[in-house]
Amino acid sequence: MEVVICADGAQAGSRAADAVAALLRTTPDAVLGVATGSSPLTVYAELGRRVAAGDLTLAGATAFLLDEYVGLTADHPERYRNVIEREFVSRTDIDPARVHGPDGLAENLADAGTAYEAQISAAGGVDLQLLGIGTDGHIAFNEPGSSLASRTRIKTLTRQTRQDNARFFGGDVEAVPTHCLTQGVGTIMAARHLVLLATGRAKAEAVHHLVEGPISAMWPATILQLHPHVTVLLDPPAAARLQLASYFTETFAAKPDWQGY
Repeated sequence: MEVVICADGAQAGSRAADAVAALLRTTPDAVLGVATGSSPLTVYAELGRRVAAGDLTLAGATAFLLDEYVGLTADHPERYRNVIEREFVSRTDIDPARVHGPDGLAENLADAGTAYEAQISAAGGVDLQLLGIGTDGHIAFNEPGSSLASRTRIKTLTRQTRQDNARFFGGDVEAVPTHCLTQGVGTIMAARHLVLLATGRAKAEAVHHLVEGPISAMWPATILQLHPHVTVLLDPPAAARLQLASYFTETFAAKPDWQGY
């Protein structure tokens, strides 16, 4: 696990965009995993800037969403497919037909999860997966106690997660859905490169467990310690609880160019 403490959230987003751009230079038809929430927004803005400048193209890429709320109407602004259309697709030249998400309006949600797994597999798997982390250590919507081998399925959101996400629903926690379809921990771990962004002091405890704690389903993100290629991009407040912060800073400063992203 590579831990990079950036100057601020904007720099973290730029470095994540660097990783995406490096992948697309060598693999123009790469499969990207895209996430919602606040953390990835700087990444999408930077990718959009590079596409507009002619420095990058996503025209051959495919993208898969991490998760989707269950029950939000197709035109709801916080439906994750609509968020990704607004924040990522509209800013870049990726083909909207090549952007896929789990069906939160499916009549049979169990079958929808299985179908989504098959769709990811048929695309060859995810090359680079963007991730955030919840204050309780969840990744995607794999809440504490989730199976660390889980695949795409329906999950019930904790009260904490719904409170954290209420800011997207006018501060009304009751407007936040109680269920979602989410890629499982096992699904996420199958991606070839994981890039996790975390900013703000509220994420510091979760980041501490992610990087320095024992692997536990109580903090689902800790399973990333077992992945062979993980990049964790932090701003200083999110890194505030790290005991090895100075070591991570020294390691990144001494990183040889040939290691790449």
